[in-house]
Amino acid sequence: MASSSSSSSRTWRYRVFTSFHGPDVRKTFLSHLRKEFICNGITMFDDQGIERGQTISPELTQGIRESRISIVLLSKNYASSSWCLDELLEILKCKEDMGQIVMTVFYGVNPSDVRKQTGEFGMAFNETCARKTEEERRKWSQALNDVGNIAGEHFLNWDNESKMIEKIARDVSNKLNATPARDFEDMVGLEAHLKKIQSLLHCIGKTTIARALHSRLSSSFQLTCFMENLRGSYNGGLDEYGLKLQLQEQLLSKILNQNGMRIYHLGAVPERLCDQKQLEALANETNWFGPGSRIIVTTEDQEILEQHDIKNTYHVDFPTKEEACKIFCRYAFRRSLAPCGFVQLAERVTELCSNLPLGLRVMGSTLRGKKEGDWEGILHRLENSLDQQINGVLRVGYDTLHKDDQYLFLLIAFFFNYQDGDHVKIMLSDSNLDVSLGLKTLTYKSIIQIANDGNIVMHKLLQQVGREAVQLQNPKIRKILIDTDEICDVLENGSGSRSVMGISFDISTIQDGVYISARAFKKMCNLRFLNIYKTRCDGNDRVHVPEDMGFPPRLRLLRWDVYPGKCLPRTFSPEYLVELKLQHNKLEKLWEGTQRLTNLKKMDLTESRKLKELPDLSNATNLEQLTLVSCKSLVRLPSSIGNLHKLEWLLVGLCRNLQIVPSHFNLASLERVEMYGCWKLRKLVDISTNITTLFITETMLEEFPESIRLWSRLQTLRIQGSLEGSHQSGAGIKKIPDCIKYLHGLKELYIVGCPKLVSLPELPSSLTILQASNCESLETVSLPFDSLFEYLHFPECFKLGQEARTVITQQSLLACLPGSIIPAEFDHRAIGNSLTIRSNFKEFRMCVVVSPRKLMNGPLFCRIHINGFPLDENIVQYFYTRTAHLCISHTELLDKYGWLEQDNEISFEFSTSSHEVDIIECGVQILMDKTGRS
Repeated sequence: MASSSSSSSRTWRYRVFTSFHGPDVRKTFLSHLRKEFICNGITMFDDQGIERGQTISPELTQGIRESRISIVLLSKNYASSSWCLDELLEILKCKEDMGQIVMTVFYGVNPSDVRKQTGEFGMAFNETCARKTEEERRKWSQALNDVGNIAGEHFLNWDNESKMIEKIARDVSNKLNATPARDFEDMVGLEAHLKKIQSLLHCIGKTTIARALHSRLSSSFQLTCFMENLRGSYNGGLDEYGLKLQLQEQLLSKILNQNGMRIYHLGAVPERLCDQKQLEALANETNWFGPGSRIIVTTEDQEILEQHDIKNTYHVDFPTKEEACKIFCRYAFRRSLAPCGFVQLAERVTELCSNLPLGLRVMGSTLRGKKEGDWEGILHRLENSLDQQINGVLRVGYDTLHKDDQYLFLLIAFFFNYQDGDHVKIMLSDSNLDVSLGLKTLTYKSIIQIANDGNIVMHKLLQQVGREAVQLQNPKIRKILIDTDEICDVLENGSGSRSVMGISFDISTIQDGVYISARAFKKMCNLRFLNIYKTRCDGNDRVHVPEDMGFPPRLRLLRWDVYPGKCLPRTFSPEYLVELKLQHNKLEKLWEGTQRLTNLKKMDLTESRKLKELPDLSNATNLEQLTLVSCKSLVRLPSSIGNLHKLEWLLVGLCRNLQIVPSHFNLASLERVEMYGCWKLRKLVDISTNITTLFITETMLEEFPESIRLWSRLQTLRIQGSLEGSHQSGAGIKKIPDCIKYLHGLKELYIVGCPKLVSLPELPSSLTILQASNCESLETVSLPFDSLFEYLHFPECFKLGQEARTVITQQSLLACLPGSIIPAEFDHRAIGNSLTIRSNFKEFRMCVVVSPRKLMNGPLFCRIHINGFPLDENIVQYFYTRTAHLCISHTELLDKYGWLEQDNEISFEFSTSSHEVDIIECGVQILMDKTGRS
């Protein structure tokens, strides 16, 4: 037999290992079997060319593990070889661990003699065991019993040896074709999709997932077929009915494994088929197939599935950010993480591709092997013009849309990406668009996704498709302006038209500045969406606005970064305005007098550093979100805020001169309040009892309201102390109020930058996450007894007592605190960044001593190997520190290959993304029960 050592997938996918004892198996039998296998494209591997020793060699072990099937030729003298018996142990281990198929041939021996080790077979076995330990005898005996119970071919039942060999080769070939391949083991995030799909099938958006699922499930069905790229299989010379017949012939030829099948019946009307007719041709009625059959249809158009009454559907989500980075790195670097020097570049590409697997694959392949210096030019080109390989795929979806849906596509691409669907409907309520139907269509076409929070999500590459689509339109009838030169010309010369509905203008791309004409918007009477933004914060003012500029009269959306005026023009009328977003501006006030604001939903004035006052908001009866962050000149909030009965979010952060606020915010709708960094506020006013999230400054704890007992829905509380560079006037708190224990719904508590805080009081038992950062004097922590926290984070808390340290390290799955000595409960430990243990348990806590050379923040990675088999590298902890800290994390291994049935060699290797962080020591604690206690 061939002992090929090739590691290509083609070799191991069709490799069969054959175990036998040479002297009593005829050479002609082996030669004939080898020839039959070669004719079927099967590689045979055995031990005949390997030097024998006391134990089977690593080369042989690898050969067995890389084989898809093992054939055991059991002869009378098979058990006379301890080498063969050890081979058998390894074969059955692969059967148990990896699902390897084991076939048997009883070559002149009775199966019962193998199972019971009797007769001549038993005599040979006893001779071998005479020189071995009782444990070895027990293992071998059990293995022979197991293999003897596997039904196989009996040599004595065949009159013709050649026929038997042909049948063995045919059976092997069929099993190789039917068993799941390992082609998809490196597909990031694939396992989760397959589990969800299999639950739907009781035994797919993307072809890769469907192919992997077919590979996994095909062995469970008598007949299977995978048909792909039907759109590309059209034969232009056939009519519609002929195309249906052709597809059915293709299906039957594949499913019955009979080439050249023909179905004779001709039609007359030539017509190119769409996906729907392909589905009708292949599976128009479910009763075409027998009970228990499964038909998996992958499509970008969900409406087709509904039309065919397909109930069980599975939407393939985009991969997570971590998975997206792994996918890109797999193609760019052939590994899960970017090497040193490429980390930021890889993050930049991943950000550009976001989480579109096709984009990640194409860009990874494009950049693979190129030097660091070559990346900049390539990335610049990719960031400014869509790669044609991607464009050819993504453009199809846009071109097949109705013109109304194309317009909605462009509006989302330039104005409403990541916006709530209901918010978009309100924005477009005065248009002729059927927004609900349009959003549904775009979702069906996989052009957008609706996230769990209701936000619309369009991929960046699809936004680029929209950009190119706009540029291809006739300039005279464009509804959306996005080109810098065109917009500058329109604004300076007042040359806009009634057809313009939206302007999306990146002022960072202006070369010499633009002087907007007072009549710039006069002709654009239908302008609804004005989005002037800045992607590069370089301090240059490029836009100049006249005081008497006429503003568009029916604006629904106004976003203007770095608005240059001190006040909005007198002609500004926000009557129709739904969203007002003016960030990083020079405004001292918004407008004069009281304006009609009945349509206003969102108002964001972040970084309005010169804004001294807010206008009267009493008419903003539908306002839901008000954001005032870094409004450093703002001294008071108008009393009218207390009457905004639909207000849900109030964000007032880093307004360091704010002193006067309304006496109460007891608004039933108010759920989130952030009032951090407002150092001159000493009292927390009455807040809605429906509050769920509260961020406050430590000075506001001086008079904590008694109504805290009524905050039953509060889940997140953040207390912000002094920040580096801030000018806090307070002396700093030394104690958190005891009444915090009455917050029985509190799950997350964050205390940041309170250097004089000495102790934490009794905390509610509902708490699962506790963070106290930069609390240098903190000594004692009172936590609910015997609770297991998800996260206890105490960076830069250098005075923690031993009792507090013990509670933190023993009562949390994830923890971080100052220290350089691994706690005693981590009884497996090693100097450096790696260690190896032996265990048959699956849950572990890990502890690592990280020592940054300067202030650092970043992820801590862990790669785990089980018996030499590498698992994915995962982020197990984040740290932010300047000194040596303990990072504690938790992991639970999936019992993917039956690892828990045996004692395993498990190795842990830790790393960070920075060379400025040293890993001094590491330790592991084995968790032995469900409570996480060893």
